[in-house]
Amino acid sequence: MTYIKSCVILYIEDNEDIGKWVKDELTQRGYQVYWLLSGQDAQKYFDLADIVVLDIMLPGLDGFTLGKRFKKLRPQVPILLLSARTALEDKVTGLKFADDYLTKPFAPEELAARIEVLLRRNNFIETNKIKFGNHLIIDFSAHTVMNEETKQEIVLTGKEYQILAYLVKHANQIMTKEQIFEDVWEEPYIDGDKTLSVHLRHLRIKLEQDPDKPTVIQTIRGIGYRVKQ
Repeated sequence: MTYIKSCVILYIEDNEDIGKWVKDELTQRGYQVYWLLSGQDAQKYFDLADIVVLDIMLPGLDGFTLGKRFKKLRPQVPILLLSARTALEDKVTGLKFADDYLTKPFAPEELAARIEVLLRRNNFIETNKIKFGNHLIIDFSAHTVMNEETKQEIVLTGKEYQILAYLVKHANQIMTKEQIFEDVWEEPYIDGDKTLSVHLRHLRIKLEQDPDKPTVIQTIRGIGYRVKQ
């Protein structure tokens, strides 16, 4: 699965547990994330970044020093500071150059929301297209699926699109029938209900090069389904 174009985030955090968690959360939301443990090699990634998410307490150069340098080099790139330091003077110091300041601990939903606000404020337009299955492109903005080989749109029903979008957004994860059904239909799954299976069969007929040997939507016997990266 390949991102055709997505927002590039430079994320600098020396705590490996927090860093992995945040990177995974942002990647699942469609962002391309470069995660560094320090600012040592940040310059080459900074040139690619659409936004910087920066911890303040870092080994070597701290976040304040790095952030000021980044802002001088590319003033248009928004900077979001992360810190466990809640003192007013720290926030005031950070916001003299940064665009936002978020204190730890924080929920992933709040971090994502703040990133989206900064991107909108800076007129960043994201083409939220993902290539998967070697020949398919899903456009989350337009809610369409294209066959790259034939250059034709694959017409899906609303439920078919929702199922596919859910699986693509959770690529490489095995999602159970219960998880998929309850997300798409927003009601409890009843064991033995064939509704999801019927929709998946129709999806495979439209998406797979050989519906009898599916490679796009894989069945993990006894567990659920997966779109593999």
